Amino acid sequence: MTKTDKQAVNTGRRRFLTAATTVVGAVGVGFFAVPFIASWQPSAKAKAIGAPVDVDIGKLEPGQKLTVTWRGKPVWIVRRSNQTLTELASLEGVLRDPRSEVETQQPAYCQNKYRSLKPEYLVLVGICTHLGCSPTYVPEGEAHSLGPEWKGGFFCPCHGSRFDMAGRVFQGVPAPTNLEVPAYHYESETRIVIGVDPASAQA
Repeated sequence: MTKTDKQAVNTGRRRFLTAATTVVGAVGVGFFAVPFIASWQPSAKAKAIGAPVDVDIGKLEPGQKLTVTWRGKPVWIVRRSNQTLTELASLEGVLRDPRSEVETQQPAYCQNKYRSLKPEYLVLVGICTHLGCSPTYVPEGEAHSLGPEWKGGFFCPCHGSRFDMAGRVFQGVPAPTNLEVPAYHYESETRIVIGVDPASAQA
């Protein structure tokens, strides 16, 4: 083999080794980069926690309450009777915020006398606004010790806060504000989506 032939072989080997090293290095970087870049994305669990919740309310009878979980919080859906809706106005004199003037406690489209999109269905975050306990649903007519004037609503056993059937807080209790109404909209007559307001749903 001549000197020229040896130089040609060495040059070819160097090119091959350089190319092979580059490929192996690129693959190695890919293995490390993919998990690193993926770590920037929200996990499936995180997405699920914040995801909207689709709820079938088709079988909910007047007076019944359905509980679902959204963002780790209990959300109540209560179907109110016509009598309950009529009685709401009679309670305004004993409520702390009867007209829902604390804007952070409900979306603007629920700042009405029913605190809901449709009068019949109430949607609330089931967490007391005092220290975060979960109140108990006590319908009118159910055995209780809340007094003869009780028209139904929610009672917090931790510190005695009371809320009416629109989630409005009574005067003289520890809770400072009404129960929160989450963003929600109707997907159909029998389906509610919690976590998306009507404007976003139409966009």
